[in-house]
Amino acid sequence: MSTSSRFTVRRRALAVAGAATALALTLAACGSSSDSSSMPGMDHGAKSSAASSPSASPSMGGMPGMDHMAVGNGLSDTRDGYRLTSSDGSLPPGKQAAYRFTITGPDGKQVAAFALDQTKRMHFYAIRSDLTGFQHLHPTMAADDIWTADLASLAPGTWRMFASFTPDAGTGKGKDFVLSRTVTVRGTEDKTPLPAPATTAEVDGYTVTVEGEPMAGMAHPLTVTVSKDGKPVTDLQPYLDTYAHLTAFHEGDSAFAHLHPTTKVTGSNGGPDLAFHTELPTSGNWRLFLQFKTGGTLHTAALTLRVG
Repeated sequence: MSTSSRFTVRRRALAVAGAATALALTLAACGSSSDSSSMPGMDHGAKSSAASSPSASPSMGGMPGMDHMAVGNGLSDTRDGYRLTSSDGSLPPGKQAAYRFTITGPDGKQVAAFALDQTKRMHFYAIRSDLTGFQHLHPTMAADDIWTADLASLAPGTWRMFASFTPDAGTGKGKDFVLSRTVTVRGTEDKTPLPAPATTAEVDGYTVTVEGEPMAGMAHPLTVTVSKDGKPVTDLQPYLDTYAHLTAFHEGDSAFAHLHPTTKVTGSNGGPDLAFHTELPTSGNWRLFLQFKTGGTLHTAALTLRVG
């Protein structure tokens, strides 16, 4: 190979490497985000929806949900001195139940000040060990700083309850936390096998398509497209300061991940394409729950994503 040919090949290789580095830095600069919604009894492949509050969410400016990034997988009830505590170790099956909990800080006192994150001060998730029954709630806090999450009907089995919050005072001010505890719902558990990985899911007549091949521990873009009857959906309504909310749980240990939206809310209608910043820490199967709103109704689509 001539000297000029070798120089050309090397220059092209350096250009490719530079572009890859720039993309990685752009993705790494993205940060976190999360109205009240629960999908009672939602199992694998279920087509469920729930009415949502008609109130519009005020814009927080910039890319929605990208100002924070929660660390960890949420599988502990303690992090950096903050602790999720609850006396509810078991709950009754087949009916609504209230789960009460508190957040204590490094000083051992109950935390009373919480910052808004995607228009809410507390996001609460419930998922059974087989990744069925997904519920996403926004609990209420009483004057004694005790939170209450009003859960819909729960099937027997082991459930994990996640609390996602950002302290607005103290040593953890401005930092996102995801803490969790397990709860037993009494009765005989009937486990549901996890559906095979797929790129599409159906819910309430809508088709959700996911594009992207995330790798464990690496930042990666993910695009979700919503269509109906083969046509692009462009009437997505703002929900929690974005046009869709995406949560993921890892098969086997129920590790939590919030996939952060990068599509900015620019008006009362959005879609069909929604971009997310994805950084899933562990390889394997992840169960994704996409929530979006049309005509004042909240829809939740679920699919399994394989992460290499």
